[in-house]
Amino acid sequence: MHRSSPRGFTLIEVMITVAIVAILSSIALPSYSAYVQRSRVPVALDALSSHYTRMEQRFQDVGNYASGGACAVSLPTATNFTIACALTLSGQGFTATATGAGPVAGYAYTINHLGTRATTAHPKGLPGSNCWSTKGGTCDS
Repeated sequence: MHRSSPRGFTLIEVMITVAIVAILSSIALPSYSAYVQRSRVPVALDALSSHYTRMEQRFQDVGNYASGGACAVSLPTATNFTIACALTLSGQGFTATATGAGPVAGYAYTINHLGTRATTAHPKGLPGSNCWSTKGGTCDS
C-alpha cells in the first residue's frame, strides 16, 4: 500500500497568513500615505526659495521689490499650491506665501524679505520656531 501525502494548505494556515498580511498592511499603509503626502511639499518650498532669490536680485538692481503696487517678480507655479506675494514696508519688503490645495489642503508656508521661513498652517500642528520642516520638535534645515 502506498499512502498519498496531503497537498495544499489547511484552512487554518491560510487564515493565519491572511491575518498576518492584514496586520502588516494596517501598519504600512498609513506610513506610506504620510510619506506620499510629505513628498508633495518640497515643490512649494522650492518655488518660494526661487521667488525669494529672484526678489532679492530685483532689490539689488532697482532698490525695491515693487512694480506698480505689486511684487515685481512673476510668481512661480507649484503643483497643488497657490503662490502669492504681498508687499510690505512701502515696497521695501515682501512676504511670499504658498497655500496648499487639493491633496495638500491645510499646508501653508511663507518667506519674507529677511529670509525668515515660517510654516503658517500644517495638519499636525505648527513648529515652535521659524522653519519650513521639522524633525521631531526641532527645525530640520
